[in-house]
Amino acid sequence: MYYCGLAANDHIGMEDDSENGVGKELYDYQKKALYRIFDRLHDDDGSSNLLFQLPTGGGKTVIFSEIARRYILEKNKKVMILTHRIELCGQTSRMLDAFTVKNKVITSEVKDLPDQDEYQCFVAMVETLNNRLSDEAFELDNIGLVIIDEAHYNSFGKLFKFFAKSTILGVTATPLSSNVSLPMNENYDRLIVGESIQSLIDMQYLAKANTYSYDLNLSSLNIGINGDYTVRSSEELYTDHAMQSRLLRSYEDHCKGKKTLIFNNGIKTSEYVCSTFRQAGYNIQHLDNKNTAAERREILKWFKETPDAVLTSVGILTTGFDEPSVESIILNRATRSLTLYFQMIGRGSRIFGKKKEFTVIDLGNNVARFGLWEAYINWEHIFRHPEMHLNSIRSDEEIQREFRYKMPQEIRERFNKSAVIDFDISEAYENALKRGDRPKVVIEESIDQHVKMCAENAEDLWDAKDLAKLLEGEIEYRSRKYSHCLAKTTPSYVKWLRDEYMRKLNVKLIQEFQVV
Repeated sequence: MYYCGLAANDHIGMEDDSENGVGKELYDYQKKALYRIFDRLHDDDGSSNLLFQLPTGGGKTVIFSEIARRYILEKNKKVMILTHRIELCGQTSRMLDAFTVKNKVITSEVKDLPDQDEYQCFVAMVETLNNRLSDEAFELDNIGLVIIDEAHYNSFGKLFKFFAKSTILGVTATPLSSNVSLPMNENYDRLIVGESIQSLIDMQYLAKANTYSYDLNLSSLNIGINGDYTVRSSEELYTDHAMQSRLLRSYEDHCKGKKTLIFNNGIKTSEYVCSTFRQAGYNIQHLDNKNTAAERREILKWFKETPDAVLTSVGILTTGFDEPSVESIILNRATRSLTLYFQMIGRGSRIFGKKKEFTVIDLGNNVARFGLWEAYINWEHIFRHPEMHLNSIRSDEEIQREFRYKMPQEIRERFNKSAVIDFDISEAYENALKRGDRPKVVIEESIDQHVKMCAENAEDLWDAKDLAKLLEGEIEYRSRKYSHCLAKTTPSYVKWLRDEYMRKLNVKLIQEFQVV
């Protein structure tokens, strides 16, 4: 066994976050990961590209900073660390400083490296370094180890040719390429899986997620060439007044007064969210990639210092952002990207002071698509067979077939004189077929039940029509269930069926009260 020489009580560099300058110590699970990685590096003798997986919040930067320090000491070679965002360059450099690793950040301003012999380690954005090496602006000498942060981004592959004689170590929370045509197992030979999310929760290194999901009709969303939902179709759905109202209500039910991050799939949506919350009197700001660096710093400073702050954003805070005081995460979008799903929720998973739990609101059927954030995932299988994972992602139609409508309590109270409010469309459809009836009898029976409910709880026709409007959510659900029975689930048919249902319901209500 190759042992990297880290004693159980070793401190691994200093962080000056506290006045007494107490050093930061590797947790036991981080030490185990460190040993496993070094063992594999030794066994393979640098002949394999390795990939290390650890959940967001598990301390990947801490681990690979210590790996860099040990590697430099024991191999007498230098280390290159690659990132895809400028913020990550700065964070990585500061962590390396804390580990006493003398490093240099290669920014766009660095045109050559006459002083490279003075440094043990370099940190660079992939595009900047690719440009310098492609233009032969400089050469990097004695690079023995290349560490790639957020390795699931496939932009790093273009640099591999410059480090053919170096050992490659990728680190990621999700070993699944962001480009389906470039699977990670084509660039990496072996995967080392770290602790699971649930394990880190049990050991109290990550906060527990309390998750609330809402069943949503996402049939209007379109999937783009990148395999995820398009911004345009998402904007049309999530800027709708009903969706904005649902978002606000879910916040008030579960997150009110808590520091909250809201993730959206479009700038227009995020701006709508900001306006909706301000009109409701909440302390909120909007952030996207059009904000200047100064504006971003000011907004994030406000967010950090404001206990009940709500920050609505678009994409920009999924990586390179760490604010452990976040108490609530709202996914005000749908995604088919497992990586993005974990990145968004991970922003709230850090333990902070008395914070041991955090809230997750899912407004995109994401939990139904991927499972709970803390659920077990076979990363080795996903790494080896990414196409099987992608093919197994549940379709929205499949998810929506399992929806079960539950009448909100405030609506149920308006129908308190009705003993029975349930009606099983699927069961009624099967019974109709057994009797030899035409399928449309199911809709007629359903309408008759709604007429009875309205009549039982209304004083007059106008009151009954108002009650009928409260049933729109259930009518939408019943129409969709009936369309599934007929295998006619096109949006246009469901819309026609719903509108026809409402028309017939109102006609029958008129007839009901005329008789009375």
